Amino acid sequence: MRVLHVNKFLYRRGGAEGYLFDVARLQERAGDVVEFFGMAHTDNDRDLTYAGDFPSQVDLEPPPPGLRGRAAAAARMIWSTSARDGLRRVLADFRPDVVHMHNVYHQLSPSVVAACRDAGVPCVMTLHDYKLACPSYQMLDRGVPCDACVTGGPWQAARRSCKDGSRSASTLLAVESWLHRKLRAYAGVGVFIAPSEFLAGVMTRAGIENVRVLRHPVDVDSLAVKERPGGGVVYAGRIAKEKGVDTLINAAEIGQFTLDIAGDGPELPHLPTTGATFHGRLPKAELHQLIRGAAVVAVPSRWYENQPLAVLEAFGCGVPVVGTSLGGLPELITPGVDGEVVPPDDAVALAGALTRTLEDLDRAHRMGRAGRGKVERLFGPADHLAGLNAAYAAAGAKVAVA
Repeated sequence: MRVLHVNKFLYRRGGAEGYLFDVARLQERAGDVVEFFGMAHTDNDRDLTYAGDFPSQVDLEPPPPGLRGRAAAAARMIWSTSARDGLRRVLADFRPDVVHMHNVYHQLSPSVVAACRDAGVPCVMTLHDYKLACPSYQMLDRGVPCDACVTGGPWQAARRSCKDGSRSASTLLAVESWLHRKLRAYAGVGVFIAPSEFLAGVMTRAGIENVRVLRHPVDVDSLAVKERPGGGVVYAGRIAKEKGVDTLINAAEIGQFTLDIAGDGPELPHLPTTGATFHGRLPKAELHQLIRGAAVVAVPSRWYENQPLAVLEAFGCGVPVVGTSLGGLPELITPGVDGEVVPPDDAVALAGALTRTLEDLDRAHRMGRAGRGKVERLFGPADHLAGLNAAYAAAGAKVAVA
């Protein structure tokens, strides 16, 4: 099968990109031919066949300077002709059997869905966040979980100014979402894939059809398992406000434990420089080595996580996880068996759970082995690929009928 993966960023920026590259590698090992389409970016992987067809790089956070730059960025968010035309060229040359989309919002826009529809190529989309139900992606209003737009419509975002407290930014996102819904811009997607029951439920409540749950895989054959008890606490992921890394640093101060942080992101300059060791964005092998050296991985999110790869990779390495009670996280963690679940934004509760884990390293090691067993049983790559192929076939059948 010839598969074209489409994502706005084509480097390991976060969980969506990690999933994208990991699945592509699994597909290639299974005999599929895989290519990529995205936005031109200075951090993109260098060996990209169709890089010359990518739309130009645009940075939206912070927005481009000047009225003209902001107007051009807003127009591209709503409909990118350069992304559509570039993808059309790639479709004509590569001739994929299916296009697998990921995060295409803003920098690529749903114009790429139109390119697939016009070419008669089946399209599926893995949902990595809540954008189709919440204009600002995160289901947060000033840092507090919110589902007003899910059933109340995108104009709730403008009314609440929930995008960074800015009425203008929130209104732009509301207009974008309203137009895309009005024009049925994502109607060309044959199947939406939700990695968690929670996200699937949100999309169903928002009126999105053709959603099926397929959990992210863990390639345990490529993950060495932690061999002996010991270590401190590790956070691995994007450093953004919704990830709650500041709460984790406060918890480390309360619990007086060692904390290692791997990753980067917009919140990094605002975090204290003491109380943790910052490693930056690490190559995958080095990241897994850091995780295996830990007694426990913390996922202190203050937003509705979907199905974070940080949890699955920690389990794959044989390390337990302490996470918060939001979104899809409780679907992954079994308290007392392979980790603990705590309330969000509660540094005291987080410190307590992590400290209890660190106080009994043998128990922590057993919990990590339980997590490894869970991903071996429930998150196997072969099952995931079979689920993807079924989704591809369903999308292809819809194109054939049309």
